[in-house]
Amino acid sequence: MSELGDVDLSAVGAVLADPGRCRMLLALDDGRSLPASRLADEAGVSPATASSHLRRLVDAGMLVVEPHGRYRYYRLAGPEVGRLIETLQPFAPRRPVRSLRQGTRAAQLRTARTCYDHLAGRLGVALMTSMLERHHLTGGDGQRTPKEGPQGAGSEIDYELTDAGRAFLDDFRVTLAPRRRTVRYCIDWTEQQHHLGGALGRGLFDRMVALDWVRRSPAHRAVDLTPAGREGLATAFGIESL
Repeated sequence: MSELGDVDLSAVGAVLADPGRCRMLLALDDGRSLPASRLADEAGVSPATASSHLRRLVDAGMLVVEPHGRYRYYRLAGPEVGRLIETLQPFAPRRPVRSLRQGTRAAQLRTARTCYDHLAGRLGVALMTSMLERHHLTGGDGQRTPKEGPQGAGSEIDYELTDAGRAFLDDFRVTLAPRRRTVRYCIDWTEQQHHLGGALGRGLFDRMVALDWVRRSPAHRAVDLTPAGREGLATAFGIESL
């Protein structure tokens, strides 16, 4: 039986070394499945080149492909890939904004966006801050600690849902996915504070979508906050502005 040695990080780096493949991963970081044609547009490459990129990402275990009739849809292989993307973003240089459209998109992403299957940006951070201040969560203060560094996913702080928090979730009619850690957190790459992940982050996002408080952008990871959402966030979480 052959033995395996240390991990080869350069193999992961080689997969991520192409800008087109990285743009595809970012396009899928909201947890949705997208067809190859859409991902080719996101990457700015030909369909043939996109097919090669997607095959490389599937072979690397970062994407999975699902057939739907004549079409093939791609999505991230799991939340760990989303955490990898969020982890790398603080180390990546920011692209310069060269147009009003790019500036608007950057502002939207910073205000509210998805991080795989939960909310990030100012809205994601504000939700975690609210739950901590209302004693629905315990274990930390939502701030990045020096020992964490600029990582995207955290496991240093053991946040826990309190009894008051569980009662709030019942009242708010949040469903938590089974067989998944209830509270995880990511270090938000734009705000450098903690935002909620895990079953709790996913449950809150799903409930807000159901209430039409937030709407996914059809074009990118930004999330639009509706008038009903602004009113609801102020009432339920004390979030008055973002």
